[in-house]
This record gives sequence, C-alpha cells and structure tokens, in this order.
Amino acid sequence: MALAFLLLVPVLAALLILECPIDPSYMSFQEPPLMTGALEVNLKLRQAERLFEGELVGPESIVNIGDVLYTGTADGLILKIQDGKIHNLTRIGKPPCGTREDEPTCGRPLGIRVSPNGTLLVADAYYGLYEVNPDTGEVSLILSSETPIKGRKMGFVNDLTVTRDGRKIYFTDSSSKWQRRDFTLLVMEGKDDGRLLEYDTVTKEVKVLLDGLRFPNGVQLSPNEDYVLVAETTMARIRRCYTSGLTKGGADMFAENLPGFPDNIRPSSSGGYWIVMSAIRPNPGFSTIDFVAERPWIKKIVFKLLNQETVMKLVPKYSLVLELNEDGSYKRSFHDPHGMVVAHPSEAHEHDGHLYLGSFRSPFICKLNLKDI
Repeated sequence: MALAFLLLVPVLAALLILECPIDPSYMSFQEPPLMTGALEVNLKLRQAERLFEGELVGPESIVNIGDVLYTGTADGLILKIQDGKIHNLTRIGKPPCGTREDEPTCGRPLGIRVSPNGTLLVADAYYGLYEVNPDTGEVSLILSSETPIKGRKMGFVNDLTVTRDGRKIYFTDSSSKWQRRDFTLLVMEGKDDGRLLEYDTVTKEVKVLLDGLRFPNGVQLSPNEDYVLVAETTMARIRRCYTSGLTKGGADMFAENLPGFPDNIRPSSSGGYWIVMSAIRPNPGFSTIDFVAERPWIKKIVFKLLNQETVMKLVPKYSLVLELNEDGSYKRSFHDPHGMVVAHPSEAHEHDGHLYLGSFRSPFICKLNLKDI
C-alpha cells in the first residue's frame, strides 16, 4: 500500500500541474445501430488490391478524367496517375514537407473534384480553394483561407462539391480553432465551430449555409442539385441542406446515428452515396469514443498524458464503406475489421465498376472490383 501510495502521488500531482490542450464538450450518442442486415460484418474490403504501395502517402481524395486518376497527398503534392505510373502534377504549398510542423506551409490537398470545364478543383486544408490545370499543373487561386467569412478566417478547409454549371462551389471549413494537423484534438474536444459554405464563382460572394457543426467533413450535391449533404464526423451523422425549391436554406438530418464516423461522401452509380469510415461504433461491442463522449474528464486526463499520435494508435482500426440509398437508408456495406488490407480510408470513388479507396494516411490506394462482391 505504501508503494502504491508513493507511485500514485506523483501521478496525481502531474495531472494537476499538466495543461490539457483541449476543453472537451459533453456529448451524448444514441445506442449504435446493430451490425445486422445491410450492416452485417463481412470481409469484402479484404478483396481490394493495394496500388502503388510505398509510392505515395495519404491519397485523401480521388477523381478521374477518362482513365487518368488524380489525388492529393500528405506531402502537399497533387499527383497524376496515368498508364500505371505516378507523375507529380503540381504543389500548392512549398517545401519542406513531411512533418507535422511543415504541414501549414507545405499545404495539404484534401477534397478534389473535376469542374465542368475539365479542370481540377482542390480544397487545400491550409490555403483554400484552387483550380488546377490537369495537363500543365498551372494553379489558380479561387478563394484564400485568409479571407474572413462573417468575421472568421477558415482554419481547416476540407472538402468541396460543384454544380454542373460550375456556378456554385459548396465546401466545408471544419474548424476555426483547429488545423488539419490537429484533427484528433478537434474530434475529441467536440468543438462546434465548423461550417458549410457556398461560394459563387460569378459574384465572388461566400455564404454560410450551416454553422455550429462539429467537424463538418465530406460534402456531396444530390443528383438534382436541390440539396447538399455534409458529413458531421464527430456526431456520426450526415446533415442535409436544401439549395433550391420551397425548402431552400432549410436543413434536416439525412442519416443519423451511423455505425461509425463518416469522412468523404461520393455518388454511387445506383443513385445513392458512398460513405467511408475509419473508426466505428461496434454493436454488439464496446464503443470507446461513445464512452468517453459523456466523460470529458477522461479526455482531459488522456490528453494531459499522451500526444495525438499515441491516441490515434489506441483507436481500434476498422475500415467500413457504406452505400446509402437516396433516402439515407442502408443499402450495403463492405468491412475490413482491424484494417488488414484497407487501412485509414477517407473516400470511396466509383469509376468503371471499381471503387478506388483513398486514405488520409496510408501509403497506397486500394481498388475494389464491385463485380466480385
């Protein structure tokens, strides 16, 4: 007992003295949905093929022009993948790159789309919205993250989607407080300072469509462009904001109490949507994130003692891809428990009968043949 006391006193003293980088909010979740029916656990993601392993890191978002793929990576590059080879197309930021400290100046291209005129639209977490020529790599600024929107600069530009006529770009600013390199702190703090924004390429005006979001992440316009979906990662749900009709400007819930924490949203060929998750809320099972959400004091202790990278290692790896119907209901799911083949997924991009799976940190792209599953 004496030995235990001698060991405990310094630990308690340290906990009192050490500062916590976050001020966590109290949050409460419903019981996660049962992994049955369309959510039944399977190993279908393990049928995926890893491409270019070790040749790129963190291919967050993927688009194609014909059979040529484009993606942005953790070292600030925008890559062009053609005929099985990787080419460095351009860079928005400037070297050096590769460390957490370098990221704000190196830049981090996240969401990427093809515009109606055939150029690439890129959301860089630190620099803002850009247009990139897919052939020459020429970069043009659309909207700087330094531009105040309703008195607040954009701290974490994340994903974007564009109308068919190219007039409107809808995009997310995940937080005014936390940068992308601190996304773990953003999730664990539960900060509600994220926004869904609309940029008019003609008038150059920016509107705030939704505010007070907890880590707004992926965005996707509906096929009729009458609403835009936004993944609210921290809350395990997807919001819907109406862009036209009698409900214009209104918002409701498209899919809530999801079995995991959604990242990017992309269209599926069935008329629905692909949603990707790298951390889940198992049921049956125990959800650590749900447990600590109602106990902010645990979060404070954890982040007084551990850094973000260590905390990331403690989160159980589980890769999940959901296909939602157009009404938000579950259509089917592909799983890789423990992330043995598909690890840390961020997006599912459908092209020519395959899913190309991006990642926010893995050194490869995964390719899944939908005909095989």
